[in-house]
Amino acid sequence: MQKLSLFTMPTHWYRTTMFNAFVIGLVGLTNPGLWNAMNSLGAAGQASPFLINAANALVFGLMGFFCLFGSVISSKIGLKWTLVLGTIGYPIYSAGLYLNNRWGVEWLVLFGACTCGISAGLFWSSEGAVALGYARPEKKGKYLNIWLIFRTLGPMIGGAMVLGMNHDANAKSKGKVGYTTYLIFVFLQCLGTPIALFLTPPEKVERSDGSKVKVLKVESALDEVKGIWNTLKKRHVLLLLPLFWAAYFNQYTGNFQTFYFGVRARALIGFVSNFATLAASTIMSLLLDSKRFEVKTRIKIGFYYLVVIHIVAWTYGWVIQEKYTRTTPVLDWESPGFVEGFFVLLLWAFAQQSLANWMYYLVSTMTDNITELSRLTGILRGQESFGQAVAFGLCTRNWYGGRVPLAVNTILLGLAIVPTYIVVQQHEPITRADDAVNDDGSDVTVENVGWEKTTVSDPAKLEQNLAEKV
Repeated sequence: MQKLSLFTMPTHWYRTTMFNAFVIGLVGLTNPGLWNAMNSLGAAGQASPFLINAANALVFGLMGFFCLFGSVISSKIGLKWTLVLGTIGYPIYSAGLYLNNRWGVEWLVLFGACTCGISAGLFWSSEGAVALGYARPEKKGKYLNIWLIFRTLGPMIGGAMVLGMNHDANAKSKGKVGYTTYLIFVFLQCLGTPIALFLTPPEKVERSDGSKVKVLKVESALDEVKGIWNTLKKRHVLLLLPLFWAAYFNQYTGNFQTFYFGVRARALIGFVSNFATLAASTIMSLLLDSKRFEVKTRIKIGFYYLVVIHIVAWTYGWVIQEKYTRTTPVLDWESPGFVEGFFVLLLWAFAQQSLANWMYYLVSTMTDNITELSRLTGILRGQESFGQAVAFGLCTRNWYGGRVPLAVNTILLGLAIVPTYIVVQQHEPITRADDAVNDDGSDVTVENVGWEKTTVSDPAKLEQNLAEKV
């Protein structure tokens, strides 16, 4: 049986929660972060959005499936090796974009989309569980923000490089970015695999208070599939499915940029919009970790805050889209109307990132063990991915000046409000993990420790009990 110590400190710095937060953060920076950097250019920097939107529909279709069933794979090979596999497909996709940009080759874009979709599914099913499950409950907002800051640094660094290579006067008009841009992305994304090898398996993580990450052992892949199904059919999960679909459904941003902005304006937007994402993540994380309110109150305040900022973002987006449908401008950053169009993309990015932070935090308060959390984050990201696949498919055509994608987005967000509100009202957050466990994963209690009736899940009573025993 595991030896208990209330004041145990980590003995290996490379197994601490903070070190592992930096590992998944750096992997998030080099792989999905740089992938987002390319897509933040609009159509991954290409002149036309339609091939890229078709490829991205393929990416997210496969990603949704492997997110949903990624926990089956991780239950067999572990979170560490699942994360490693989740890094391999990204540079292949970027290599396909390079060949397409330089020589018009299309097959590698589609093949790379397949490899990227599989890897991305495994990546997200493991990384979400690590980001939320390795941290103590009271520090989840902080570590969630660290993870998302690194993910935002990827597009920020990538956006700065793209802007530096595509800022001259020749890039004022519509077109595509230079092909050397993609070579740099391929090199940087290849770094994700060796970084992922440094991840600590959950059973070896050493938290600052000596508590352990709770892991429920699964005997077989079939048992894990049953576990996923049992989680998926829970009432609160079903009620949240519309929100999971709506959260990242807005993929019209790429079309919006290619339709109305020149190359260097898109490069500037791809760089600066990350500051809006970073601000959104920080503001929401400060709210969710605030000690002034109980966890349930924080979740409620976050919900109402999200409703307000989405109403503002989408109302403004509709107004500008209707104007652009009539006038069809091609804007450079020197153009008089650049700021009003740019502000649409900033508001959309701010609202979307705020919602992402809130959703992951909400899900993290639904369980206290990383096995169930892996299932929940896999379902969340899987449903988001299915929504994104449909959204990219929808954006393979020019629908009446963007009205159809905007209408579908608005309807989905509206349909998600009531079921999400029901979950928020009825949800009872798990705010303290039952961290002390035996070697077989069972709780340490009176019967197997030999103390008075005090379980290890109550640290205050445990401290008093220890003091009396000493």
